[in-house]
Amino acid sequence: MAMIESTARERSVGELFGALATETSTLFRQEVHLATSELTQKAVLAGKYSMRIAAGAALGLVGLMTLAGAIVLVLAHVIPLWVSALIIGVLLGVGAYALASSGVRAIKKADLRPTETIASLKEDKTWTANLVH
Repeated sequence: MAMIESTARERSVGELFGALATETSTLFRQEVHLATSELTQKAVLAGKYSMRIAAGAALGLVGLMTLAGAIVLVLAHVIPLWVSALIIGVLLGVGAYALASSGVRAIKKADLRPTETIASLKEDKTWTANLVH
């Protein structure tokens, strides 16, 4: 600690501000890199959860098409065939709902904020404030 203080006293004010500018610039670049990588990780996670939602929506569409087919068959008075179409449509609809709900819950639970970057920026703010004072 004493060596740092004596070294700081030996350097001119201009050198100290130059060093501060260099360190601040390096720190800023590192923070931007950290934020970029952290947000990329969070985006990949959100993409995975979005695929569940898309899969649920696709199954829901198939279920609606099957139910529409069942309604057509009922209206056409085709006897036992409509029952099987109705059962398949209901099962697909329930599966679609479960899958989409699972994806929505997962996205709500996921913390998509760049928490590491936020914590690091708070530390940097404290460090810079202590350095200036």
